[in-house]
Amino acid sequence: MAFTSSAITSKKDSNVSQGLILGRYELGKLLGHGAFAKVYQARNVKSGESVAIKVLDKEKILKGGMIGHIKREIAILRRVRHPNIVQLFEVMATKTKIYFVMEYVRGGELFNKVSKGRLKESVARKYFQQLISAVNFCHARGVYHRDLKPENLLLDDNGDLKVSDFGLSAVSEQIRQDGLFHTFCGTPAYVAPEVLGRKGYDAAKVDIWSCGVILFVLMAGYLPFNDQNVMAMYKKIYRGEFRCPRWFSSELVRLLTKLLDTNPETRITIPDIMENRWFKKGFKHIKFYIEDDKLCSVEETDDDVGAYATDHSSMSESETELEIRNRIGPLPRPASLNAFDLISFSPGFNLSGLFEEGGERSRVVSGAPVSKIISKLEEIAKLVRFTVRKKDCRVSLEGSKEGVKGPLTIGAEIFELTPSLVVVEIKKKGGDRGEFEEFYHRELKPGLDNLMAEESRSAASTADADADATDESCLHQDWE
Repeated sequence: MAFTSSAITSKKDSNVSQGLILGRYELGKLLGHGAFAKVYQARNVKSGESVAIKVLDKEKILKGGMIGHIKREIAILRRVRHPNIVQLFEVMATKTKIYFVMEYVRGGELFNKVSKGRLKESVARKYFQQLISAVNFCHARGVYHRDLKPENLLLDDNGDLKVSDFGLSAVSEQIRQDGLFHTFCGTPAYVAPEVLGRKGYDAAKVDIWSCGVILFVLMAGYLPFNDQNVMAMYKKIYRGEFRCPRWFSSELVRLLTKLLDTNPETRITIPDIMENRWFKKGFKHIKFYIEDDKLCSVEETDDDVGAYATDHSSMSESETELEIRNRIGPLPRPASLNAFDLISFSPGFNLSGLFEEGGERSRVVSGAPVSKIISKLEEIAKLVRFTVRKKDCRVSLEGSKEGVKGPLTIGAEIFELTPSLVVVEIKKKGGDRGEFEEFYHRELKPGLDNLMAEESRSAASTADADADATDESCLHQDWE
């Protein structure tokens, strides 16, 4: 669903722009419009945050047979949450309208920047690296954009790239029995030769071709395949006829030749792109996680959540706890669970749900001190090379391995059940459910069970010592 910029709004649009959507968002200026929707800048009246809202007309969608298309777009945007992809925050609806509340990207289209002339190599490389990171993330989740071009690449306040407009995207579930896609789509100058052949295509390889055209445009300032006659342009694309300008380095020319290979079978893959010498210069893998349904950068939140980078491998347990207290202060008392909390943990009034296991959430009752539970979670995380983030009685464990649904991220929150017992609620915040269950049963639960056993033995030995001391005291009194 493409949108064209528009600085002119009708009187009706002007009235709409001053309205309040469902009491939550104040509409501002019109940013663009398409056949079925208009996009406005808006403001969240509660937080003051700027957002973009795509307003779709239900009647037009129904008449155009676009219901399935809209549902698929929503599902795709929920599936691909990445720092270099425009975020969908929420979807709202009234009797006549559907509202997509999305991230507002202030910097405009990358196309506007390229239209002024070619970019410096370092700048073009940065944008290409971010584009490939986003496309790789999408492909790992079975999502294929199929309309990548500079007009669909936006720039934020920091000059970072954001992929937008997933209206023509496809998901792996749409692949036919032959393992290929057959829908003709995309923008002519960026479309891959196999799409022109109309015999079925691998959508991942089509996206890679488009990335190659984009890289050429960023570096050259013009298209590799261009002609006023569309059919003549298609012939050039089909034959792979393009010429690199003299200012392209030999490394870049070799990469572009692999990206714009007319044979999809031998065209370079994303893993190979990421290992390419030209690509790797200055490249950094993006680390992020989902917290409270929001996308968070690792670098931005380290100080906020009390993360620390000290190596504790040579410290004793007591020294480690003391060092932690010196850094973050005494731990606050965990929130207490009342009767209503206990009931809310379980379906109906069956309190067995308090101790449920499986799925994407589990709970463990422990008699260990909160500080020792947190230390045990950190110890487990260190063994499997997970990052730890802490805030009060909440701990987040984040894996670095890129799974099918993103890195595995686990949240643990500690609640007070009685003065001597706590409930540790563990839930999957990101990643694959199967990976979560395996990690929980292989690492987390045994570790917490061992901690309980250690505490029980410690309590028993303390009780025995107290008993011996009492017996000795009584014996001493008898002797006197």
